[in-house]
Amino acid sequence: MKEDYYEILGISKGASDAEIKKAYRKMALKYHPDKNPDDTEAEEKFKKAAEAYEILSNADKKARYDQFGHQAFDGSGGGGFNGGGMNMDDIFSQFGDIFGGGGFGGGGGFSGFGGGGSRQRVVKGSNLRIRVTLSLEDVANGVEKKIKVKRKIQAPGTTYKTCSTCGGAGQVTRVTNTILGRMQTASACPTCGGAGQSIDKKPADADAHGLVASDETVTVKIPAGVVDGMQLKVTGKGNDAPGNGIAGDLLVAIQEEDHPTLKREGDNLHYDMYVSLPDAVLGNSKEIDTVTGKVRIKIEPGVQSGKILRLRGKGIPSINGYGTGDLLVHVNVWTPKTLNKKQKAFFESMKDDEHFVPKPESSDKSFFEKVKDMFS
Repeated sequence: MKEDYYEILGISKGASDAEIKKAYRKMALKYHPDKNPDDTEAEEKFKKAAEAYEILSNADKKARYDQFGHQAFDGSGGGGFNGGGMNMDDIFSQFGDIFGGGGFGGGGGFSGFGGGGSRQRVVKGSNLRIRVTLSLEDVANGVEKKIKVKRKIQAPGTTYKTCSTCGGAGQVTRVTNTILGRMQTASACPTCGGAGQSIDKKPADADAHGLVASDETVTVKIPAGVVDGMQLKVTGKGNDAPGNGIAGDLLVAIQEEDHPTLKREGDNLHYDMYVSLPDAVLGNSKEIDTVTGKVRIKIEPGVQSGKILRLRGKGIPSINGYGTGDLLVHVNVWTPKTLNKKQKAFFESMKDDEHFVPKPESSDKSFFEKVKDMFS
């Protein structure tokens, strides 16, 4: 069931035209898309306010709504307004007088954006970029980093005044008479650069925009599973914008350190475990590194070089929440390169022993079969 238009704007049924316009302007500025970037809830409220104002600001539509409610416009083919079906430019075009100042000028002159239907700009400060180096353990477990950044902030004591060129709109319109009629183009105000305001007073150490450099420690929460080259955004921790603009963002680029023993492949980890001939023949256990600490691996008697042991859930958590990868332990039987006389004589005596003759079984897969199984 659709919300009541009067309730949306927070006014009574007896509100005057001026009160309706004032209520809509207040809501429109509060939920303005430029002041609420990437906020779908604010955008929806902005559109609802525009829908309510479109009906209540028109005497005929208001009378029909007061008598029949929303049913007055159901199936009327244009009598109503569908805020969800209009884009932002449509809304600004239809209600431009709410956001801007003066009207259009004539000839080829400039004038502030106003009732002609153009959108008022909200200036955003510039973004900052930093690089953060993470260990494989940080990547696997997630980490909170405190990072010192130098950002520009509005200098204390700085005051602004409405730009005299654009009247605070941040944009100007050039209207030109052509053989096809009057043509108009819009651009950022050359005086204020789109801020809608110019410096009134500023401290001596502030720049031309009333900003000064400041060191700030920013806490960045890095989730588990990030990958090298990924970029995270900390909203509002970039440079401030002049006047009443919104601050830019801090963009954090992830750089992953190499691990001394583990190699990452997606969410899986690989570990090369080297086993001596006696351990391969007799069996043993060996302690290895994982991203959550050391674990002990049991080596079965007669283990073959190239065998892959899978430790499930000992890899990297998926950044998208699709579980955790595995740790794949690759067994490598280490063959000694030098032997003394006694050792050499022992192996010479074993050359023809049936236990030392290779007899691969069907379960002893080739290297290529193991690789195929690993990725299937």
